Amino acid sequence: MMVRLAEERDFPGFLGLAGQVEHWFGPMVEDAGFHEAVREHIRRGAALVAVAPDPDTDAGPGAGTGTELLGGLLFGTDTDADAPVHHVHWLVVSRQARAGGVGRALMRDAMRRWVREPAGVEVVTFGADHPGATESGARAFYERLGFTPAEVVAPGPEGGSRQLFRRGAQVRPTRGEHVTTYTGGPA
Repeated sequence: MMVRLAEERDFPGFLGLAGQVEHWFGPMVEDAGFHEAVREHIRRGAALVAVAPDPDTDAGPGAGTGTELLGGLLFGTDTDADAPVHHVHWLVVSRQARAGGVGRALMRDAMRRWVREPAGVEVVTFGADHPGATESGARAFYERLGFTPAEVVAPGPEGGSRQLFRRGAQVRPTRGEHVTTYTGGPA
């Protein structure tokens, strides 16, 4: 598996992923707003895809050129705060690739690529009572990555409950310093 920046050629693959999760998130495949959001993230260089390497290439820059994506991620940053707050806008792993480390690889690449400390990262995922919370494993996935449940937010487009999860970034100390954790509040 390879994680790379998404390109316009990946747009059909994003729609394929969206079609696999519409029962949890509501309609996306035919939604013009979703199409524009995906294309805007791709244009800004704020979208990642996980692809299987093309066996006909040496996994170089042209690798993974098919529309069949293992996963996709849309990311954003709010820089209005004292420290930036990053947002996972959308993360989906294909049915056949779930529990294979694809989501973790996408998140690891996003954190390495875009998050500079101190900064917080937020994601809105299923509420505890949403059927997708258990079936998708999303809540447990984010908790394993160090996110903690925060406030309940507005329901999703399909009417299901949603909850904000947050992860404060740790400032890594240089030799002899103490570790501090940024939590997003005033100092």
